[in-house]
Amino acid sequence: MLLELSESQLVLVDYQSKLFPAMWEAEKSWAHAATLAQMAKRLAVPVWGTAQNPSGLGELAPEISVHCRQVLAKMQFSAMEEGLGEWLKPEPEAPKGNARSLPRHLQKSQTAQPERNTIVIAGCEAHVCLLQTALDLLEDEFDVWVVTDACTSRTERNRDAAFDRLAGAGAELVTTEMVGFEWLRSAEHPEFKYWQGLIK
Repeated sequence: MLLELSESQLVLVDYQSKLFPAMWEAEKSWAHAATLAQMAKRLAVPVWGTAQNPSGLGELAPEISVHCRQVLAKMQFSAMEEGLGEWLKPEPEAPKGNARSLPRHLQKSQTAQPERNTIVIAGCEAHVCLLQTALDLLEDEFDVWVVTDACTSRTERNRDAAFDRLAGAGAELVTTEMVGFEWLRSAEHPEFKYWQGLIK
């Protein structure tokens, strides 16, 4: 099973300034997250960010937040507890006009956009906010793909324990390059050269 571009959304969890110095291999993780965000935006994949207690831990890194449709400020560790799920599932669009001006078949609510139930997710700390958000996404019946090289924790052991648990719960574990190449599928894709430039 490969990632489907048209079904994907990207969620980037808590890449914040005051967390950066404490994270294991933070520079690499932040760089991969920025690469994912740039490519997703280029391919019209919705990008969402979260920020844990931003007044204490700082805002989402600007190289990531600039690509996000919205950034969810939260206090709960799971972003799903703070309303992320409402962003990920499109609201039905209210019919335009009134009952007298519309034919009956147009009076029903219509979906604003097709559902994108595949969530590509990365962030920190992997064993806390990322893990709890991803487990809640799975429970809410989203397909969850965790980008391992864009995830980090204070220690490598904590990060890897999160991956073990997420894989056991049904999440797919992937890398940044796997995501990009699966979204493109072909060297003939018009954005292939752009992607090559990002990962070189």
